[in-house]
Amino acid sequence: MSYIKLDNVSLVYPVYGASSRSLKRSLISVATGGRISNHGNTLEVRALSNISFELLTGDRLGLVGHNGSGKSTLLRVLAGIYRPQIGRLIVRGKITSILDVALGMDPEATGYENIYLRGLLTGLSDSEIRAMVPDIEEFTELGNFLRMPVKTYSSGMTLRLAFGLSTAVTPEILLIDEVIGTGDAAFMEKAHSRIQQFIDRSSILVLTSHNRQVIEQFCNKAICLEHGRIKWSGNVSELNEHCK
Repeated sequence: MSYIKLDNVSLVYPVYGASSRSLKRSLISVATGGRISNHGNTLEVRALSNISFELLTGDRLGLVGHNGSGKSTLLRVLAGIYRPQIGRLIVRGKITSILDVALGMDPEATGYENIYLRGLLTGLSDSEIRAMVPDIEEFTELGNFLRMPVKTYSSGMTLRLAFGLSTAVTPEILLIDEVIGTGDAAFMEKAHSRIQQFIDRSSILVLTSHNRQVIEQFCNKAICLEHGRIKWSGNVSELNEHCK
């Protein structure tokens, strides 16, 4: 059974050598999220503060908030990319994340080689990697281009392969930073259909999006973040009432 629990999780970024007044002004002007405090020559940006929630199998959580509110940072904490300095994080279940679909792709390697590399990175066996190849071939429709280096692909072809790789393994816990929103119309239709199937197969979903309709479509719970703190949490049907 999949499970996520955060207990008073906080994440702080130290900014060294920030004694000059101009640098402080610059940091404050661009920091729409988090909280900034001064410790001598060091500024601290508190990206997340005292985040607590629990997710069980069947939960679909939407994270909303303005740019810099902490949505993507929180996803990266759940993915294990960032380790919180304060609080406790418990995750049970295999995590699949779509934070940057092209992350980890080798432009010098062929499409098929990238499929194999992604499979190894996600801990799949040779037989499991071979089993997912036909699905990626069918979805991407790249044909013989899969035998060519990725650096020869157009941006659209690279997106097809990256998205196919990121959605090839059935997830237990699925993390998505914005549902894919670019590409030709035919591919977009396939991509959204595949995302829907991907979400349906997951035990737990955590999704960020600026589009409230996407949150309402895929999620049953919501958290509204503001300056790295939870402003409100509850049923997604009450989101618009509590988080403007």
